[in-house]
Amino acid sequence: MPVDRSMELVPAVLHVDMDAFFAAVELLDHPELAGQPVIVGGTGRRGVVASCTYEARRFGVHSAMPMFRARDLCPHGVFLDGRHGRYSEMSEQLHEVFATVTPLVEPIGLDEAFLDVTGSRRLLGSPVEIAHALRARISDELSLRCSVGIGRSKLIAKLASEAAKPKVSRAGVEVGSGVHMVAADEELAFLHPLPIEALWGVGPATAKRLHALGITTVGDIASVGEAVLVRQLGRAHGEHLAALASARDPAPVVPGRAAKSIGHEQTFPTDITDVGVLRAKIVAMSDSVADLLAREHLAGRTVTLKVRFGDFTTLTRSHTLDIGVDASAAISAVADALLEAVDLVAGVRLLGVSVSALAARDTTRQLSFSLEARPSDLVDRGSVAQTSWDEVAQAVAAIRTRFGKLAVGPVSTLDVRTDPPEWWGPSRDGQSAEGAG
Repeated sequence: MPVDRSMELVPAVLHVDMDAFFAAVELLDHPELAGQPVIVGGTGRRGVVASCTYEARRFGVHSAMPMFRARDLCPHGVFLDGRHGRYSEMSEQLHEVFATVTPLVEPIGLDEAFLDVTGSRRLLGSPVEIAHALRARISDELSLRCSVGIGRSKLIAKLASEAAKPKVSRAGVEVGSGVHMVAADEELAFLHPLPIEALWGVGPATAKRLHALGITTVGDIASVGEAVLVRQLGRAHGEHLAALASARDPAPVVPGRAAKSIGHEQTFPTDITDVGVLRAKIVAMSDSVADLLAREHLAGRTVTLKVRFGDFTTLTRSHTLDIGVDASAAISAVADALLEAVDLVAGVRLLGVSVSALAARDTTRQLSFSLEARPSDLVDRGSVAQTSWDEVAQAVAAIRTRFGKLAVGPVSTLDVRTDPPEWWGPSRDGQSAEGAG
């Protein structure tokens, strides 16, 4: 009797989202905190919440919330500094499990990923069976929990994983289903009651414009029609939302999606006006960015400086070079020059350095570049620094690979601590929370 292959033609995408990942990892290392409201992030007043247990969510605490607000809501909570290095270590183990299911894995941060299991069904079973088996392995091997959404597209799978998660109320924590599948004939019934903010591309500004038209649900977007959306939001954005509201999301799962930029930023415990201190911070941040670029064998042509002042006003300044840079000296040379054009009188709350327009290191070099060249303006000195420091950068990368990040670094950073990239801000002791090198 012939085997029915019809179901193998239907795309099957999983979205795996770890439950309170950073907080859950902390509980692995501190099992005595199980059942308590644990809040992880930048524990200083300027820090933000990176993750929290569901016990903390009962009090209204959530990720990206200012830490001082979390302390007001949950004063009896356990507040822990984030440890990016530890979370990265667990994330690597998690992705090793993903790779045993399918080679088509698209990572989204440390704690979530899309998996295309369309071709895995003959070997591993139905998408629901694969999802349950995956959850069991993650629980058994890593002692962590996750929620899995299943759909024909990434959008549906992402929203389905939200439906599978635990629910929190003042009464307590309700265990979620863990796995939620949205079949093809159920997509519109699932999508249309959701708020418009559930769709990708609906941020605060777009939501405000749609609300002004009386559009509050995904179903409303579908009903109003593409023509109205295009008039209100422009052709690209309007067509995009109309498609999503009709459950049309053609975006494929892209394995090993490359980063668009690599950067480092730090929130300071107090505003800084001293340009010398900020320059030292830039050198240290540039060194960290160079280390991250070296690990990925990447270089980038655009260097960006991000400055946030005490009143939360934020500006960015960028410069694009003729060649790709990955040397610490080249990155800091450009960022330092960009800083010279910034008025610092208001005091700097946050400083960041990033490199974008990334490509494989060997493809971003020009074959001929004179070391005797003189920069036509300040930021062009980055190209000179890169070429001059090329061999030094490679030697530093080799030393760090063998002996660790702290084995070598710019002498000007000896007295300047800048932890690896964190978005959750300073800890209680006035430094950035610990992270991965």
